[in-house]
Amino acid sequence: MIGRLSLTLLLLLILQGCTTMGYYAQSIGGHLSLMGKSRPIGEVLKDPATSPELKARLLLVRSMRAFAVEELQLPDNGSYHDFADLNREAVVWSLVAAPEFSIEAKTWCYPFIGCASYRGYFDWADVKVYADKLALEGLDVAIEPIPAYSTLGWFDDPVPSTVIEWLESRLAGLIFHELSHQLIYVKDDSAFNESFATTVEQLGVERWLLRRGEDEAVVSWRKGQQREKAFVEMLLGTRARLGQLYALELGQDEMRRHKARVFEELKQRYEGLRERWGGYKGYDRWFNRGLNNARLASIATYEQWVPAFMHLLQQEQDVRGFYAACRRLADLPYEQRQEQLRQLLADCRGGEVR
Repeated sequence: MIGRLSLTLLLLLILQGCTTMGYYAQSIGGHLSLMGKSRPIGEVLKDPATSPELKARLLLVRSMRAFAVEELQLPDNGSYHDFADLNREAVVWSLVAAPEFSIEAKTWCYPFIGCASYRGYFDWADVKVYADKLALEGLDVAIEPIPAYSTLGWFDDPVPSTVIEWLESRLAGLIFHELSHQLIYVKDDSAFNESFATTVEQLGVERWLLRRGEDEAVVSWRKGQQREKAFVEMLLGTRARLGQLYALELGQDEMRRHKARVFEELKQRYEGLRERWGGYKGYDRWFNRGLNNARLASIATYEQWVPAFMHLLQQEQDVRGFYAACRRLADLPYEQRQEQLRQLLADCRGGEVR
């Protein structure tokens, strides 16, 4: 493994400039550190120092991993068979940036995996320095803590301690989501990749809870999904409004006033949602981290095409057919893929989507 990473670093040194190399060096160093703290789950289970609570969670992870292969037809490889005991709130921090008057996120391009609308850092100080630099350039910036990530099958990803105490539905969803990236991944199309993985995640969690006969958990999860759908639709609607605003020929000061008003109205709509939910505060933290174009762009990356993929799943009826249809989409040139996804959205919503 170390030899493979060293070769990758050597290639990057040849291909990239010094500034970019600092970013790749921290990425490789951070990943090596993570892998160095990983132990096989079987070994952790046999360790007398392992608490009964951790053993129970790791056994649950084992069951989820087997379910991912047997029920969801996800890759049967070495990922999520190890446990990494970390001492921090996130594995990496993801940075998203967007121009002050644009809903489109800035992209960064990398060897092997193509371009993506986010940039990951293993150290908070590093991501903060770069975020401050982009903010001084006039960009809207968002930093999100990421509890786990996928190496797309290049390495055996461990289950990090950052997620081990999550609710069962969230833990299962994370494993299904990240394994989905190892099944289908399209270079230069973050929205496709994340929306596909989110769809498999939602499908998998519901099947997992039903398989275990956890009726109350299923009801609770479905209620949470309804809240999340309403929340995401509200955010995507705001993003669409901002897109229309930024297309206008307005001066910067006037544009900023209108932008601030749109975000203030978003806060008011969220208060209305909370009232309808009986005071549910589950999304308060998201709002408290501040609102800007980058925050909305990161939501769009994960959710933009989920209804389209859900519609495709209903058409195909089983996961094998669904994956085959998704691979056909993945093989299309970008613009044709976008057009077909827009048509799927229109079909499931009963109207034209552009």
